[in-house]
Amino acid sequence: MVVVVRVVLKPLFDVELPGGFEEILRGKLVGKELKTGEEVEIDLLGKPLRFRVILAEPSPLRVTKDTRIELSREKVGVFDLEFEENVEEVIPFRGGFVVVAGRKVFILDEGGQKLYSGEFDELKGVRVSEETVVIIHGGNKIRIVKP
Repeated sequence: MVVVVRVVLKPLFDVELPGGFEEILRGKLVGKELKTGEEVEIDLLGKPLRFRVILAEPSPLRVTKDTRIELSREKVGVFDLEFEENVEEVIPFRGGFVVVAGRKVFILDEGGQKLYSGEFDELKGVRVSEETVVIIHGGNKIRIVKP
């Protein structure tokens, strides 16, 4: 079985990089340990160039001459959210997602910003359509939220 060790880097500067630049990066990174999500700085001709490690596979990894280096121009947002209660369910919908944590329901936009939150004594379930969230609670109640 062949294990592919690769790193996907996103330049944190706005300059067009020439073809084959991945080879230069590999040479500068050999021996360094990289982890997904971190930033790394490469010195090139006396100028520091910063990159975000979009993916290190595996993470962490030590770069060798055989490590595959890829460049990404895509905007990738990575953020972490932490809740007081254990997250039981995450339900995506158009424009965001719903997080069910204990008796609480959070509706967040795609960037993780809270659009709505509520606490329910008898939370029975949550259903979503493209643009509507329905919270089932109590014995015979629903709350309809249109974020």
